[in-house]
Amino acid sequence: MKKILSFCFLLLCISNLNAQTASATWGDEFKMRKGSTDLSVIYADNSGVYVREGHKALKGYFVIAATTRESATLIKLDKTLAEVYKNDFNKELKGKEFEDFFFIQNKLYLLASDYSKKDRTLTLYAAEINKEDGKLSGDWKELTSWQKDEKKDDLDFETSYNADSTKMIVVSTDAGKEKNTYEVKEFDGKMNPIGKTATITNEFDKKTFQLEDVIYTAEGNIIMVARIYAYQEGKKKKAKFLDFQNYNVRIYNNIGTQLKEINTDIQAKWLVSTKVMQIRDKDIVLAAFYSNEKKGKEINGMLVQRLNPATGEVITTSQKELNTSMISAVDDSDDDGDDDESKKERKEREKLEKIQDDEDGFSRYMRFRNFVNTEDKGVVILAERYHHYTYTTYSTSGFGTGMRSTSTTYDVYDCGDIMMSKMDVTGNISWLHVLPKNQSEVIQTGSSSHGSGIGFSMGHNYFDGGFNFPFYAGLASVAVPGKNMVSILFNDNTKNEKVLQLGQKVKITRRFGKDDCYAINLDAGTGKYTRTSLFSNRDMPTAMPRLGIAIGKDFYLIGKDDKVFGKTKIAVGKLTFK
Repeated sequence: MKKILSFCFLLLCISNLNAQTASATWGDEFKMRKGSTDLSVIYADNSGVYVREGHKALKGYFVIAATTRESATLIKLDKTLAEVYKNDFNKELKGKEFEDFFFIQNKLYLLASDYSKKDRTLTLYAAEINKEDGKLSGDWKELTSWQKDEKKDDLDFETSYNADSTKMIVVSTDAGKEKNTYEVKEFDGKMNPIGKTATITNEFDKKTFQLEDVIYTAEGNIIMVARIYAYQEGKKKKAKFLDFQNYNVRIYNNIGTQLKEINTDIQAKWLVSTKVMQIRDKDIVLAAFYSNEKKGKEINGMLVQRLNPATGEVITTSQKELNTSMISAVDDSDDDGDDDESKKERKEREKLEKIQDDEDGFSRYMRFRNFVNTEDKGVVILAERYHHYTYTTYSTSGFGTGMRSTSTTYDVYDCGDIMMSKMDVTGNISWLHVLPKNQSEVIQTGSSSHGSGIGFSMGHNYFDGGFNFPFYAGLASVAVPGKNMVSILFNDNTKNEKVLQLGQKVKITRRFGKDDCYAINLDAGTGKYTRTSLFSNRDMPTAMPRLGIAIGKDFYLIGKDDKVFGKTKIAVGKLTFK
């Protein structure tokens, strides 16, 4: 049964904002296969809404086993959020690996790859999808290919958009080479190559250079953001002995010639997190958090720079000292049984809370999430305290020679306080606020018979694929058209409904299906904000705001409930800002 829920944004506490109304509309619930692990709204237009669902598909049979490959289902819903079609393309993908669905200039493509062992060649293909019926409207088209120099080499590539989303950008590398070499190719809306391939190299050892982001500007320049590591003195040259040193940000032209290396050094400071983004049709913005100590566990300040997108020259620089007591107090007391937490769940939670992650000394720190251009030519900067790590539990059963040991690995996503700030047109940070939040999402991701304890990664790698974890934690942000307003959407414990300022205790959110989805309505001019509940997750499949997408005045999101037995329940919702 279709559920249509309307809500009014209630003005609360610290602001005098004009009344703003958002209506939430949810479509019919439908079921997906139990193996569905990757769900997101990927596009919306006048004809409907498009949803991607990822899963494993059968690749081939052998005498004693079968192999699987990554695949995905494309689901289209109409304007009322009713299903129009569902296509998994398993037949069309036979012999190929699914890569992505790609929308560009009102066209939809299926991207796939194929590796030839004989030639050591990886080839990228595209086939157009008819958006009306969800079927391929033409044959596979070869876009580009890469060949290994050595059998043991690893070829990686990533597809993305340029700054105004009019071109598809393909960034590739041969991870087996001693030095870092990257190729950047661009394609138009018909998947035809444009211009020459940009080949980019640098002087770093491949193990000490970790590419974190690539930005292709509207002017055709390429910005590469990387983390530089160094081996610990006296240790062997192994990844486990690498220490993070600093960020490296360089700008190249469209044929790969370096134009500029951006200086982000601050005397006696160490950058711990950096994000670069080109605001649509505007300047490039670089923001960084820094610490006073090389491996400090506290953020001591923030650096924000505006850059000329054509030359890379710094237009303005602003440095803001931050109070390191900005971490909210967490109330982890019992909820009077409201969470229906079992003894087993409580035992696992208490064990998890004893685990500490000291990776890089700053794994609990803020991560930049979005930059939003304002009417007065300023930039609203949003960040979130984010912490990701893994841990493994072990158990044994049986006796003697029949004893069996098993292990289970979990990924933990702690998504905390939200930082909101604004850099004005002159480069000054005019206001900064922190909203307390504490979400913890734990996902079972596999089994292992090796090692023990906690596992960490060096940080985000640009070529890392994987699923869209976390599902329910995290946040989304929407720049409301026609208003100097930003809405921040996230799931939160209902007992935090009046939490707005630092110093207030915040309940940890773990059982997202029993909590509400909230909106923070932020006035981009004054920095004042309100908080309101949009809907309860008890009434529908649990919302995943972080995986939603904003199109005009609408924000589309997915609700998902996994069942121990039976298929996963899915629903798609639309928030309309008036």
